Amino acid sequence: MRLILRSRPVLTEETHRATSFEIFFDLVFIFALTRVIAFMGHPPTPLTVAQGLIMLLLLWNSWTSYTWLGNQARADLGLISAGTTVAMGAIFVAALVIPDAWRRGAATVDAPLTLALAYIVLTALHLTLYFFAAMGDRRLRTTLRLYGSVTALAWIPLILGAVLGGTAQTLLWSAAIVINFGGGLLTSAVSGWQLRSPSHFTERHGLVLIIALGESLFSVGAGAGAVVTHWPVRVAALLAFTATVCLWWCYFKSSALAAAEALGRAPTERRNQVAVNAYSLAHFALIAGVIYLALGIEQVLEHLAHDQPRHVAGTPLDWTSTLALYGGAILYHTGRVLFLRFTIRSTPPAQLVALGVAVLLLPVARILPALAALGLLTAFLVALVCYERLSRGEQGPTADEAADV
Repeated sequence: MRLILRSRPVLTEETHRATSFEIFFDLVFIFALTRVIAFMGHPPTPLTVAQGLIMLLLLWNSWTSYTWLGNQARADLGLISAGTTVAMGAIFVAALVIPDAWRRGAATVDAPLTLALAYIVLTALHLTLYFFAAMGDRRLRTTLRLYGSVTALAWIPLILGAVLGGTAQTLLWSAAIVINFGGGLLTSAVSGWQLRSPSHFTERHGLVLIIALGESLFSVGAGAGAVVTHWPVRVAALLAFTATVCLWWCYFKSSALAAAEALGRAPTERRNQVAVNAYSLAHFALIAGVIYLALGIEQVLEHLAHDQPRHVAGTPLDWTSTLALYGGAILYHTGRVLFLRFTIRSTPPAQLVALGVAVLLLPVARILPALAALGLLTAFLVALVCYERLSRGEQGPTADEAADV
């Protein structure tokens, strides 16, 4: 223990890659995201969907903070490793109480307050570890002082919201998010963050997205329940799998490589800002899109499971479930548009057209049986992938576009 406490941070090199310890951290984080689906889905309402977004933003802010920390110094060594392990414990505790984040019953554990305290532990520990990692770097320590002051300010509405509950909790936690993200943007503009290893940074974001896509498939099992043997449920499960594969292709085969190359070739100051905009901000839309799509798929399967055998294709989804299903895909592709705009400074027109088409399909899906609504969305995603593959090939944007920064 004494050796751990006295050890100096091991700064990352430009060629540093993600470690197995960081992947373990990401798995715990994604577990927390799946608990948000559990919170929103029983049953989904406009309010629970909005409250779920608040929790997604809080979790994402935590994850990005530790990703920047791991880019500054090795997360799997010394004091930072020990602190990050404690942080994983805080995320795990938060995940356990997330389904009851706005509920107060006879339970002995105060879920809202537990969640707020877990988040405060996460952020306070992150700042402490980052100061340790910034040993000898005066500019980075100045950045951390500014960011830490704003972050501590956000703790006040978090605690007050947890104590008051209800509408006050929703409003106060929303204010905490505005303070947190506003503080991050202010710090980035005034002092700036330092990206030491572009390869590590892009790999971490790609890994957490692919884990989220994989975890989204668990929504198939959660929604299908014991009636997975019915053929409409199996068809819906295959459609969900196909839709997930399409989302994977749109990022990893069509966008990620060119964006990573553009980030690596960018001048230092621009590279730091691109990392903030494209990865810390735009990537949230990708992750949130996956989560909402998973919620929508779960609701489709629940409809099919509940309506058998009277309605083979299921009754139409309600507006909230339809919005989760199609809104998730829309949010994902909006994130991809922003991601490419920030990195390669170019967005193919087809992607903008696709967003418009997806919005137009939403009211159509509302009146279709649940299975047909999922089938329509999957057909749209397959058509988009086929078009992009035929028009640009499997390598995504050209190397010239990636280099034009």
